[in-house]
Amino acid sequence: MSIKPLADRVVAKKDAATSTTASGILLGEAKEKSTTATIESVGPDVKTVKKCDRILYREYSATDIKYDGTDYLIIKEEDILATL
Repeated sequence: MSIKPLADRVVAKKDAATSTTASGILLGEAKEKSTTATIESVGPDVKTVKKCDRILYREYSATDIKYDGTDYLIIKEEDILATL
C-alpha cells in the first residue's frame, strides 16, 4: 500500500456491512453504516493499534478516500473506540 498516514492517523479499509443478524433476520437498507474496519497502515505516532487490527470507530469521524479503485478511511487514533 502506498498511502502512508501522518502523525497519529491510521488508514483502514471499511468492513462489509452484514445483511442479516446472527439469528437470521434480514436487515433493510435503512441500517446504520458499518463502523468497523481493518487497519492497513499506521502513522509514526500511533501507539495503541497496529496493522491488521480490526477496529470500532466513531461513524462520522473518518475521512473517506478512494485510491486505485478501493475505498479507504483515514482515522485519527483518538477516534478509535476499541479493537475487536
